[in-house]
Amino acid sequence: MGLFSGFKNTVFLWLFIILSCGNRGKAVADSEVSDPGNPLPPAVVVAANKTGSYIPLLKDKNTAVVANQTSVIFKDSAGKDSLLSHTHLVDSLLSLGVPVKKVFAPEHGFRGDADAGEKVKDGVDKTTGLPIISLYGKNRKPTPEQLQGIDIVLFDIQDVGVRFYTYIATLQLVMEAAAEAGIPVLVLDRPNPNAHYIDGPTMEKEHTGFLGMTTIPLVYGMTIGEYATMINEEGWLEDGQKADLTVIPLDNYTHQTTYHIPIRPSPNLPNDQSIALYPSLGLFEGTDINAGRGTEFQFQRYGAPFLDSTKYDFKYTPKPNFGSKYPKHSGKTCYGKDLSSEPRPDRVNLQWLIDAYANATDKSKVFLTDGFTRHAGTALLQEQITSGATEAEIRESWKQDLEKFKQTREKYLLYD
Repeated sequence: MGLFSGFKNTVFLWLFIILSCGNRGKAVADSEVSDPGNPLPPAVVVAANKTGSYIPLLKDKNTAVVANQTSVIFKDSAGKDSLLSHTHLVDSLLSLGVPVKKVFAPEHGFRGDADAGEKVKDGVDKTTGLPIISLYGKNRKPTPEQLQGIDIVLFDIQDVGVRFYTYIATLQLVMEAAAEAGIPVLVLDRPNPNAHYIDGPTMEKEHTGFLGMTTIPLVYGMTIGEYATMINEEGWLEDGQKADLTVIPLDNYTHQTTYHIPIRPSPNLPNDQSIALYPSLGLFEGTDINAGRGTEFQFQRYGAPFLDSTKYDFKYTPKPNFGSKYPKHSGKTCYGKDLSSEPRPDRVNLQWLIDAYANATDKSKVFLTDGFTRHAGTALLQEQITSGATEAEIRESWKQDLEKFKQTREKYLLYD
């Protein structure tokens, strides 16, 4: 089966999505019927659906596409916007006569089925013959050779608005490579499901890397199109360069819009709940505590064998599964908390991390490497937790940086 054919609509795929994801967003399917006296708000229209706005920009231009399994156009067979039917962007571009020459794939690969941190190999799509170039393998930034003969780079990937989610790092490196090569960049905007708040520690320059390339908070409250503009205008590209950047905006969207992502953006974010809790539980990725990988409730629970079993009435056993071949504490009983019914948060919750550390029978097993600092963006958070600081005290230490960021962010917002 070719790489692109994996995105064709099938009854099985959509049954899986409907059953596993649950739609609680305002981006509603066409089949939903509203009360005439209380009509539903208009559905969000992703930029990829607005072909009339960007196809003219690609006419007769050799195009490279940065894409994964979320890079789709939501339309039914009649050409009407619908979350219940989609075609992959690359397939659509080719059918519309756009000369797509290659595809760049981010972490998790073009089909989105590789483990977190797993190297992704280059390949060739068997259906179209297009080369698939990994940006999570030998190199994370397109090389001059890989961009040779390209007239424009199109970026379209669904983000979740968390600094250590690596798609925004890929965006920055793509923009940088394009700026160096004098190639325009076109970003098709998509909603941020965590855009309704700004919170968490701010990345410190000495800890920047692929889990956070710029000095932004853990949760930054911007769409990927808004963030691309910020990268460009704040001089965050190498040597202060600027890309020739165009952003195609969303329709019917605000930062308070509750948006349901119909296609999981990565293997371990299967539904709305995991995406909503990811900013908080993602911090466990830098510890030796399991955050649900190896279960069907990724980022909806946490636990470890060394958490005090007398303090918890919830336990589970991680096992290898889709997206997690080697989960932490595989095959071992983990004691912890089930958060699958937690309300949608409006801030980063530190209490779960503080709770886990407080109830570890061997505290030396919690923070084993520098991975926590790379996720938090600062060494201070670990120091605060291990010294017994309260959540309120920790949050107070974030205030000044958050206010400064909000002022900068305001300049680049495309939506209310």
